[in-house]
Amino acid sequence: MNRIDATFAKLRAAGRTALIPYVTAGDPSPATTVPLLRALVAVGADVIELGVPFSDPMADGPVIQRASERALAQGVTTRDVLAMVSAFRRDDASTPLVLMGYANPIETMGTEKFADRAREAGVDGVIVVDYPPEEAGEFAAVVTARGIAPIFLLSPTTPAARMDAVGRLARGYAYYVSLKGVTGAGHIDTAEVVARLAEIRKHVALPIGVGFGIRDAASAQAIAPHADAIVIGSRIIQEIEAGAPEEAPKRASAWLATIRSAVDSVVKQAA
Repeated sequence: MNRIDATFAKLRAAGRTALIPYVTAGDPSPATTVPLLRALVAVGADVIELGVPFSDPMADGPVIQRASERALAQGVTTRDVLAMVSAFRRDDASTPLVLMGYANPIETMGTEKFADRAREAGVDGVIVVDYPPEEAGEFAAVVTARGIAPIFLLSPTTPAARMDAVGRLARGYAYYVSLKGVTGAGHIDTAEVVARLAEIRKHVALPIGVGFGIRDAASAQAIAPHADAIVIGSRIIQEIEAGAPEEAPKRASAWLATIRSAVDSVVKQAA
């Protein structure tokens, strides 16, 4: 069983909502990435999305763009990201790691070579922002054959036909982008999210994570009883930016611990 499936099954049995932090590989420094991942797990991260730095993003807001720029300025490549995953796996064989990025670095390496190296490193899932499901059948088959979950984005404007395509191709979980915009923009409308989740679940049987607009305990608590997972990225990177690079694991994990506590308290009350 894929680590993602095992994790969601365990959380479902416990009546808990998954907490999925996002950080960019190589930010604030390559040497800090693995300690940062371990620190996030220590305070309750259930799955981690690890961003592959890319120079021309289409979904990342300014905060995550800055993180990618810092990593790229330090020479971080896709091969480096996979090496970081391998290093993380030496001490953690159970926490799912999902790479999130764009098609260009994957196609530059070669899809099958990327999938082979990702499997060897210990990657559990891949989100490729610019692979729409209608055009991702071959890629999904390549990674699925290697036990890696192809994970797709759904948005407030996703039509039913695309939801059906995601329902057929996706593995692991689906990622609902709660806002019409880039990461870190705007504020969540909880009622709208709840309505859209109900519609998505008619087409997609996988767990649904919600992200792009969760920035604090209040927004996490508002969504947690309705989603299978809460995804937080930009706010964690802001926490990293606010201190010295060597402080990143401590700062990010201290902040995430407050979200873990908030999510668990409200989900328990709802149950």
